[in-house]
Amino acid sequence: MTRPVSRRAALAGVGLAALSAGCLGRTRNIVGRDRGSQLVLEIAAPPADTDPNAIRIARHFAENLNAVGVDARISTLGRTDLRRKVLINHNFDAYVGQFQESEPFDPDAMYAFTHSRFVTEAGWQNPFGLSDVNGVDELLARQRRSAGDDRREAVHALQQTLGELQPFTVVAFPDPLTAVREDRFENWTDRQPLSVGGLLGLERAGSVAGTEETGTVGGNDTADGNDTADGNDTADGNDTADGNDTEDSDGRSIDGLELLGDMPLTDDGEDADDGTLRLVTTDERITENWNPIAAEYRRYGTFTSLLYDRLALIDDGEVVPWLAAGWERTDDATVELSLRSADWHDGEPVTAADVAFTYEFLRDTSMGAAESPVPTPTFRGRVSAVESATAVDEETVEIAFDDVNEAVAVRALTVPILPEHVWTDRTAAASIAGIEFDAETTEAVVTNNEDPVGNGPVRFVEATPEESVTFERNPDHFLRRSADDGATSGDGTEPLAEIPERFRRKPAFDRLTIEVMGSDIAAVQAVGDGFADATVSSLGPDSVTRIGREADARLVAGQSGGFYHIGYNARRAPLSNPRFRAVLASLVDKRRLVDVAFDGYAEPAASPLAATPEWVPAALRWDDRETDPVQPFVGESGSLDAEAARDRLREAGYRYDEEGRLLAPNP
Repeated sequence: MTRPVSRRAALAGVGLAALSAGCLGRTRNIVGRDRGSQLVLEIAAPPADTDPNAIRIARHFAENLNAVGVDARISTLGRTDLRRKVLINHNFDAYVGQFQESEPFDPDAMYAFTHSRFVTEAGWQNPFGLSDVNGVDELLARQRRSAGDDRREAVHALQQTLGELQPFTVVAFPDPLTAVREDRFENWTDRQPLSVGGLLGLERAGSVAGTEETGTVGGNDTADGNDTADGNDTADGNDTADGNDTEDSDGRSIDGLELLGDMPLTDDGEDADDGTLRLVTTDERITENWNPIAAEYRRYGTFTSLLYDRLALIDDGEVVPWLAAGWERTDDATVELSLRSADWHDGEPVTAADVAFTYEFLRDTSMGAAESPVPTPTFRGRVSAVESATAVDEETVEIAFDDVNEAVAVRALTVPILPEHVWTDRTAAASIAGIEFDAETTEAVVTNNEDPVGNGPVRFVEATPEESVTFERNPDHFLRRSADDGATSGDGTEPLAEIPERFRRKPAFDRLTIEVMGSDIAAVQAVGDGFADATVSSLGPDSVTRIGREADARLVAGQSGGFYHIGYNARRAPLSNPRFRAVLASLVDKRRLVDVAFDGYAEPAASPLAATPEWVPAALRWDDRETDPVQPFVGESGSLDAEAARDRLREAGYRYDEEGRLLAPNP
């Protein structure tokens, strides 16, 4: 049998006698061929202190990639830099992250995530660069325009197709873990305590629900600095807290970190009840940026959802008319909405013109000034369902939808409404020191939105970047105002008739402060010691035992739509090959990760819709399976069969060198 030799050995062994005219050409033909170099893949992930779950997934994936001959390298980046690298610049091989929905979501959320029309856009719009293969676009369009069994069939087929193509590998749906204490505020919902609805539903401890003293926070806000949630908290106007708490005299610190927020104590050492809801987080982004459309800074949108009202709020699966007092269909494709009486935080009235502006602006943040549209990096999927929004009069807006079903139309009503008089000045191309920097980026996309002018139940007060941010109740918000004065609308109906009782006269707090901690453990200890009422960013499993040791804190474990996943950049070879991506997916031992990385506080999944199992076909449900039903793990639980994985790569057309390294395909 002829044994292959390396190119260096071949060159050394070629003697002068071989260099005849014929042999010389043959030698050049053989030796001149590039044997290729080892495939290198970079996995972008947040560091362990900000997301321990993500880094554990990245390490697991990298270890198994290395075992099959890939040179896998982990690149840890801060949350903002990671999102900018992946969502804005598309400069990545693979990344580990969470989907941006905080709660179980409608299947239409996959429209923006995977449709090829968004392949060149920034943000959560198809960050993978997935082209229209195997009919993905048609399935996405079909689920939008159909209903009933037809829509269900389209959604089932879509999930199966995505499972085969693997533009991203679903790993698991984590249980959002939050530490709360109930001596000052109660009614923490066990599902989404830090959602807009959860915060607005809070009551002041010891108060009677529905009375003036009741302080409830009920928003669907999940605090991790990335605000995408669609709820709005209201302020009741009794601003008694001045927010300037003095430091504890003994200068206590947590895990060596000096407490960022100073809290007044009573003579017996208890915190004074100054009406401030105190939250702690490990994510500093909410202290730096309040732009509701900034993809780098927003995740669940909890706090920007408290700053900016939506036309409708989705709370626990129920549609609640919010800024829109109500709506009615005028034909099959058109809805007419009447707005509640509301003001922006600067005193200007909220009008139908603001609503019409918002929908046009989210489609093109340059408002026609740029050579081609500059769409928002967030909410694109939702506004793509709207054909037009027109102000009929000051308080009435007409929205025409683009052949979509009821569920998709409702999602389109959950975008933040923006003040035209503020954002119209941000439509110019982004500039630095007055010099235009990027014609394809507008000031609206890059602004930090300092001193945000919203219309929601809370308003911005002050912030210290990377340390803390303070909000206060909006005394003029419709939740507070209408409930207080007992006003009725022109037709004699109660203006908040469609608003659940738990949201009226809310929020229950006078002020809301969010302070940044250095770790989950420090955040939990702050709650246990009474320096905070709850943690914001979802805790890692390592902090659960700490909660158990804190007598005054309890663990709230909810249900999340924000699944952990590994995303692949299909713009780059070999990640552009779905067969290659399928093999990579089979290297992920999801059951093992749930047991070890998540300590059981998660559910493995094969579908991005696993949190809404009514939409998942039986073939994709995990149930009691030990491995993925679509791309089974290559090996036994906890043990990769590296040789079997290598065989799969060879079958897919990839080559190894004599040292067992997987070779990168030639460009």
